[in-house]
Amino acid sequence: MQKVVKNISNGLKGEITIPSDKSISHRAVMFASLANGKSVIKNFSKGQDPLSSLNVCKSLGIEAEFKNDLLIINSSGKFSAPQHKLDCGNSGTTMRLMSGILAGQNFNSTLTGDESLSKRPMRRVIEPLSLMGADIKSSDFKAPLNISGKILHSIDYVSKLASAQVKSCILLAGLNAEGKTSFTEPYVSRNHTEIMLRYMGANINTYKNTVTIEKSELEPETIEICGDISSAAFFIVAGLIVPNSKIILKNVGLNPTRTGIIEVAEKMGANIEILDKKTVSGEDVGDIQISYSELKACTIEGEIIPRLIDELPVIAVLATQAKGTTIIKDAQDLRNKESDRIKAVVTELKKIGADIEETPDGFIINGKKHLTGGVEVETYHDHRLAMSLYVAGLICEKPLSINGFEWVGISFPEFEKLFNVITL
Repeated sequence: MQKVVKNISNGLKGEITIPSDKSISHRAVMFASLANGKSVIKNFSKGQDPLSSLNVCKSLGIEAEFKNDLLIINSSGKFSAPQHKLDCGNSGTTMRLMSGILAGQNFNSTLTGDESLSKRPMRRVIEPLSLMGADIKSSDFKAPLNISGKILHSIDYVSKLASAQVKSCILLAGLNAEGKTSFTEPYVSRNHTEIMLRYMGANINTYKNTVTIEKSELEPETIEICGDISSAAFFIVAGLIVPNSKIILKNVGLNPTRTGIIEVAEKMGANIEILDKKTVSGEDVGDIQISYSELKACTIEGEIIPRLIDELPVIAVLATQAKGTTIIKDAQDLRNKESDRIKAVVTELKKIGADIEETPDGFIINGKKHLTGGVEVETYHDHRLAMSLYVAGLICEKPLSINGFEWVGISFPEFEKLFNVITL
C-alpha cells in the first residue's frame, strides 16, 4: 500500500487521545494469565503485536473476551500445553517474554513468528535462560524456538545490554524458579514489568540497576492502561516541526524510563508542557501540550538511549529541523529491530533532502534542512520507519509517497485517523 503525504501549511491544532501503551498491554495480558482468578484490563491495545500476545495466551488455555473497552481474563494461574505452534506474528516482545514464561512450564512448546521476526536475534534471551536450566533449541539463535519445559533455578545475571525485553524475560522465568533471581543492566531500561509485577503482588525489589525477584503467585487485578508515549512521539515531533502548530495529547504514559523523547526535545529547545499528571495502576500519566518550536542540535548518547530507542527514527526527523549538528550514538541495537533502522533511516531521509550520515552506532544529522519530498520512500516492513516518514512528509515541499505504509497497522492502526483530527 502506498500512502501520499502532503505538506501541512496551516499547522496542527486540537486535542487527541493517544491509544493504549503496547508495552504495558503485552504485560497486562501475560501477567493476568498467570494470576489465579478474574482480571479486568481497561484500554488494551488493539495493535497487532499485543493481539499476538493475547492469542498466544489463549492458545495456552486462558479464557479471554472483550466487553466494550474491557478485556476480561479468566485464568487458573496455570497454562496448559498448546495444541499447535504459538504464532508471535511480528512481535519480538511476545516471543522474548513468553520464552521466559514457557521455559519453566511442565510441557513443551514452540514459538514462531513471521518472516521479519524470524530474522531477529534471540540469543540474548536463550543464553541467560539456559543458565537457569532452560532447554531451548533453535537454528542460529533465531525463531522458531523449541522449548522443552524444565524446572528452573535462580541466577544472578549481569547483562551487557540495557534491554527491557531481556530483563522481563529473566524476571518472568524467575517468577517460577527456585531461589532469588537478579538481573543487572548498565542503565535502567523501561520498567513496566517491575511496576506491574509489584502491582500484582510479586515479591520483587529494585536497587539502582538491579532487579531481584523470588518465586511468587500473582493476584488478579484491574489494570488500566495509559496512552503509549512511543505512539505519542510521532505527534510530539510533528507538533514541534510543523509551523503554527499547537496540540494536546491526552492520557499519555510518563514513566521516567520512557520519557527520553521529551527530555531530548526539551534539550533542543522545544516548547512542551505536562498537564494533569497523576498515577494510574502504578504508572505516571498526564497530558502533553506541544507547540511549534525553533530547535537547536544536541548530542544523544549513553544512559538515555534505552529510554528512547524506539523513538530514534522520528527523533532523526526532528533533528533535520534543528539548527546545528545532532549526534546520536550508543544506539547500535537499532540494527536489530524490524529493519536495520540505522541504515534504513539514513537511506530514506537522504532521498528527501536530509543531511544525515550513518555511523556504526547511530547518526550524524546536520540541520536545519528544507526537506524536498517529491519521491518514493520505502518502509522495509518497519512500522516505526513508516510513521517517521509520514511525519517528515508533513513538512516536505512536494508530496511524499511512502511504499509499504500498511505496516503501520502492526502497532498503531489509528495513526492516520488521529492525524486527520488535528489537520482539519
